[in-house]
Amino acid sequence: MAVKFGRPLESRVRFAPAEKDAHTARLDLPTRLRRNRRADWARRMLREHTLTTDDLIWPLFAMDGRNARAPVPSMPGVERLSVDQIVREAERAAKLTIPCVALFPYTDPALRDEEGSEALNPDNLVCQAIRAIKKEVPEVGILCDVALDPYTSHGHDGLLHEGEILNDETVQVLVKQALVQAEAGCDIIAPSDMMDGRVGAIRKALDAANFVDVSIMAYAAKYASAFYGPFRDAVGSAKTLSGDKRTYQMDPANTDEALREVALDIEEGADMVMVKPGLPYLDIVSRVKETFGMPTFAYQVSGEYAMIMAAAQNSWLDGERAMLESLIAFKRAGADGVLTYFAPRVAEKLKKA
Repeated sequence: MAVKFGRPLESRVRFAPAEKDAHTARLDLPTRLRRNRRADWARRMLREHTLTTDDLIWPLFAMDGRNARAPVPSMPGVERLSVDQIVREAERAAKLTIPCVALFPYTDPALRDEEGSEALNPDNLVCQAIRAIKKEVPEVGILCDVALDPYTSHGHDGLLHEGEILNDETVQVLVKQALVQAEAGCDIIAPSDMMDGRVGAIRKALDAANFVDVSIMAYAAKYASAFYGPFRDAVGSAKTLSGDKRTYQMDPANTDEALREVALDIEEGADMVMVKPGLPYLDIVSRVKETFGMPTFAYQVSGEYAMIMAAAQNSWLDGERAMLESLIAFKRAGADGVLTYFAPRVAEKLKKA
């Protein structure tokens, strides 16, 4: 038996007659979202999220020497800088209205040991850079990483004993490191080690030493990520790292655990929290901000930067647009600010705009 599917197509669909002026044949649509996109002024007026220089923290790498710069091969455009050159970059940050720089050292291998003792030297590279910046560019904020990996001969963030990272013993050293940095003039202590209890211990020690105005930005949700490779080249821990960091950094598969980590750091006294890495973890940034309403930062890490730069250098994508698009993604996810190696480039672009 023949199956009837209704009237032939040509009898069911009425085509508009051909018109000489295509603009007279319009769909009857009550809402046209393209109206809001039709001009640059309209797009700017209706933009939901805006990136400004106030959203940027600029990571800088310190090294020994005078008037010296050394490129980091895996991070095109990024250099290790002698302390006097770090001051010049801090001056540049001030002119670009970048509010804060973050300092990381490339420690001479001869100064690295099992305990990371150079971290406690009040005249180490980071402390020298803090004092120099505060003398010449006091209006720029300084964030200092607290962890032992730039100082240990084994490349781990904590004390290592028979293959195990010791938590409580490491926290005692991190407290001393934080105090050394605060004494030098650091504005924000940023523990990145992921040891349990370190935020509370550092807060207690800072307050007891009358550094009550020194803030803590906790690397609260820091994942055991493959995206840190170029950073480890920059600080010199790539070749020294033995094993991996999965016993203390978070499993990339977990999200609920991140909220527990953040909650503990807030309870222990963190003033701000951070998610690291950035773009692969925008869902974590969004959940953290929505759940806690705390000042929430993300770190656009070295691997993210290197990927964009490599693709741009090979003309696989528009580097400038990719840079800005990647950063606005953090704002869209709820981040209050971003640590990014793109900071001076994007600040220059925003200033011109």
